[in-house]
Amino acid sequence: MNAIGTLKSLRRHIGLFGRRNAGKSSLLNALTGQGAAIVSAEPGTTTDPVEKSYELDGLGPVVFVDTAGIDDEGELGHARVRRSRAVLERVDLALLVCGGEGFGAPEAALAASLRAAATPTLVLFNKSDLAPPVAADVERARACDFAVACASALTGENIDGVKRAIAALAPPDGADEPLLVGDLLPAGALAVLVVPIDLGAPKGRLILPQVQVIREILDSDAMSLVVKERELREALGRLSAPPRLVICDSQVVLKAAADTPDEVPLTTFSILMARFKADLARLARGAAAIHRLRAGDRVLVAETCSHCPLADDIGRVKIPRWLRQFTGVQLQIDNVGGFDLPDDLSPYRMVIHCGSCMTTRRHMLARLREAERQGVPMTNYGVAISLLQGVLPRVLECFPAAAAAYAAEARKESN
Repeated sequence: MNAIGTLKSLRRHIGLFGRRNAGKSSLLNALTGQGAAIVSAEPGTTTDPVEKSYELDGLGPVVFVDTAGIDDEGELGHARVRRSRAVLERVDLALLVCGGEGFGAPEAALAASLRAAATPTLVLFNKSDLAPPVAADVERARACDFAVACASALTGENIDGVKRAIAALAPPDGADEPLLVGDLLPAGALAVLVVPIDLGAPKGRLILPQVQVIREILDSDAMSLVVKERELREALGRLSAPPRLVICDSQVVLKAAADTPDEVPLTTFSILMARFKADLARLARGAAAIHRLRAGDRVLVAETCSHCPLADDIGRVKIPRWLRQFTGVQLQIDNVGGFDLPDDLSPYRMVIHCGSCMTTRRHMLARLREAERQGVPMTNYGVAISLLQGVLPRVLECFPAAAAAYAAEARKESN
C-alpha cells in the first residue's frame, strides 16, 4: 500500500509533549511544512490533541499528534493534561519539547512516564534561535537515556536534523509488527474467505480487516477465494483439493464451522486481528473469564471508533444478547467508544474489546496492560464470539500458544 493510502492505524504515531508555549505546535508546522496547528503567544492555544498525517523522510507515513501543555492549570486545564497524557499510550515515538524553561520538574515527570512505557523519545530543546540549552538540562535529558537535539521551529534551524533523529529512533519498518496471515499461507496456497455483506461497511466496500487480510495474502504470493457464508459449502465442494485455511467473519463462525471439514483449519478475521493488534494468547486467556460471570456482574464492551449504532449492532446488541444466553443470567453491560477507557476498571468482571482496526497495536497493548494491572481480564470481539458460539478451540488450532492459554485458564473454572 503506498504512503498516500496508508491507513492511519498502520502509520507510526509521533506525539509532541511539553509545557505550554514550548513551541510544540510551531514545531509540528515546521516538521510538516504546513499550518497544521494554530500557534499563538497565548498559553494554552492547543486544547485537544491535533493529528496530522505526513510522509516523513527516512521513516515513511506517520501521524504527528500535537498535545496540550502538561503544565496547564485550573479545572479545564487539568482535563487537558489528562487528555495529553492519554495520548502517551498510543504513540510509537515521542518528542519531549523543551522551551525557555528548559528541562525541569514537569519534563522529568513526563520523561518518567515515557520511560515506563518504553517509548522511544527525542528530547528537543526548541527556540535555539534565542539561546542554547543549559548544559545541566541537556545532561538531565541524556540521563534518561533519551536522544537529544536542538532546533528552532521559528527559523527552521536544524529541523531536517530533527527529522533524521526521529527516523533513527524508529525500529526498521515492519520489525515490530506481527503478520496477519502471511505465516499461515506459503506461496501458492489457497485461503477461502467467508465475507458476509456487513451493513456497517461503506457502500461498495469490504470492512477493513477483510481488506487487510486479502492484501497480505497477495503479498505472500498466496491465493484467496472470497465467498459469502451461504456459498462456503458449495465452494469447498468445487475445489479439487482442500484449501490451506478458511477465514470467516466472527458473526458467521458457527455456520462456517459446520460447513468446513474438520481437517481444514478454520479461524476468523477477528482472531487474526487479535494477534496483529495485540496479544492473542493473553486475549484468549481473558476470554475464559466469561465462564466466571454471575448474575449482576458488569461487563464493559469497548470500541476505539465511534459510529452510529445499527439496529443489530455487534457491540451494543449481539454480544450482550449472546453473553446472557451463554451464561443464563442477567448481566449489566456498559458500552464505551473512543480513545479512552474508564480510569477505574475495577467495577467490571471483564472487558470485551473491539478488533481495534482503527487504532494502533501499541494503543491496544497499552489497554491490555492497564486492564491486567487492575486485575480485570480482557478479550476481543472475535475471541469472545467464538467462545460464545462454542467453537473457540477450533478457531485457535492454528495458534497453539493461544489455544493452550485459553485451555489452561478454562480448566481453572472446572476445578
